[in-house]
Amino acid sequence: MPPPPPPRPEGPVVLCILDGVGIGRGGEDDAVATALTPNLDRWRARVPFASLAASGRAVGLPTDDDMGNSEVGHNALGAGRIFDQGAKLVDHALQSGAAFRTELWRELASAPTLHLLGLLSDGNVHSHQKHLYALIAQAAADGVSRLRVHLLTDGRDVEARSALTFVEPLERHLAEHREAGRDYRIASGGGRMHITMDRYEADWDMVARGWRCHVHGEGRPFGSASQAIRELYEQDPDVDDQYLPAFVVTDEQGVPNGRIDDGDAVLLFNFRGDRAIEISRAFEEPELTTFDRGPLPDVHFAGMMQYDGDLHVPKRYLVSPPVIDQTVSEHLARAGRRSWACSETQKYGHVTYFFNGNRSGRFDEALEHWLEIPSDQVPFDQRPWMKAGEITDATIQALRSGGYDHLRINYANGDMVGHTGSLEATRVAVSAVDHCLGRLWREVKRAKGVLLITADHGNADEMYQHKGGRVVTDARGVPLARTSHSLNPVPLLVLDPRQTLMTRPDATGGSIARIGSTVLELCGVTPPDDYLPGLLCG
Repeated sequence: MPPPPPPRPEGPVVLCILDGVGIGRGGEDDAVATALTPNLDRWRARVPFASLAASGRAVGLPTDDDMGNSEVGHNALGAGRIFDQGAKLVDHALQSGAAFRTELWRELASAPTLHLLGLLSDGNVHSHQKHLYALIAQAAADGVSRLRVHLLTDGRDVEARSALTFVEPLERHLAEHREAGRDYRIASGGGRMHITMDRYEADWDMVARGWRCHVHGEGRPFGSASQAIRELYEQDPDVDDQYLPAFVVTDEQGVPNGRIDDGDAVLLFNFRGDRAIEISRAFEEPELTTFDRGPLPDVHFAGMMQYDGDLHVPKRYLVSPPVIDQTVSEHLARAGRRSWACSETQKYGHVTYFFNGNRSGRFDEALEHWLEIPSDQVPFDQRPWMKAGEITDATIQALRSGGYDHLRINYANGDMVGHTGSLEATRVAVSAVDHCLGRLWREVKRAKGVLLITADHGNADEMYQHKGGRVVTDARGVPLARTSHSLNPVPLLVLDPRQTLMTRPDATGGSIARIGSTVLELCGVTPPDDYLPGLLCG
């Protein structure tokens, strides 16, 4: 017999998501273990604790070698079940050929030029290079004579300066197509955190820079993408692939070889939604006012997937996204529970849109309240405390109001600062969050509530590159920074002033999707039969 559900607390159930804070190996580069975290250290030794899986098949990704990410993690946390996610859905649609047996693909392939725009890496968080190669192969098979690739360099979900390992093979591959009589080339590029891939409308200037580069061919000219990357590396030894300036590839006369013109087709081959929405809007919205697009080409635009189902962005797409229904938020609203969600801009959509199953709107406007704290528009390693204090202040006010049964917050620090590769800044980021957790717990305790602390994936817990169990260094013996997520598990800490809650015997190793049932049970709502079992008992 399964253990009985945990007793409902007298006060609210607070779910605190420490974005990018996993359980590492405790080495020098583990910014979680080496940061000053008196609260987390004390709690881990004294309160119910479990380590949860937040990557691979435990969250719906194709293999256990696939890192978790914030989108997938919040989907799992809010769905209470494991759904096949974007990478897996796209893999199947391309391998089976289903994506190409559509009127949309035939339309894209019949345009004068097919432009493929997206993140070039094998990170499998926003995209995968194998999807680009599959699109190129099908385009050739279907008689596309002119194709252009507009690439975004990664350095975030893969090694910081790994762009050439993806660009050079692509250049050779496209050269083979040219030898076969097809005009296939790279047209433009730049770093994903400098152009094109903004999210949550934090910095539309990024999108404007990308638009001018990809569409109008404005950017520093180079004879090839690999030449651009090498020269940009040489000119700035500190720049990594995330922040490479925009560049265009030109012909022998110095003319950009891939401007996007009337009648052309553009396919955005990223599958993840958050950093694909704004550039999609730039192609689709007739009256966009966020920046001046200049002459607007009349193109056939599509996304690999639909990035926002509520707003229908984009209108056309090759692969349908996962349909996530019956989320935690929906069940809470149906039961009349009052909920509150808060984060800063960088993760606001995660505790709302992604947690709610890729749904933009609320299930009940009267019962659900959301608050966005605007993020700083500076490099995150310069202000590693980010908006943790403001989020905590707002949450304390919400707790003191007595108006909520469930509160849900996300501290973005571990992930956003971890992505910079700065070990010291990431330690400061984790310490700042720990301090805020101490303040938050005091208020939860006063409210006679329960505080659940967990994460959506790892990042700050592994700040150096490792190979074969050893740290990878450069020629000088300096460790190479890791800017991507980790495969490490994430914590679950259960803070209960009554001290009656315990983790179930099978909690450790379970998926973070089990948080869904846990929250519902603590709120006095019976989880649906298809939810994964909760993690706590009384």
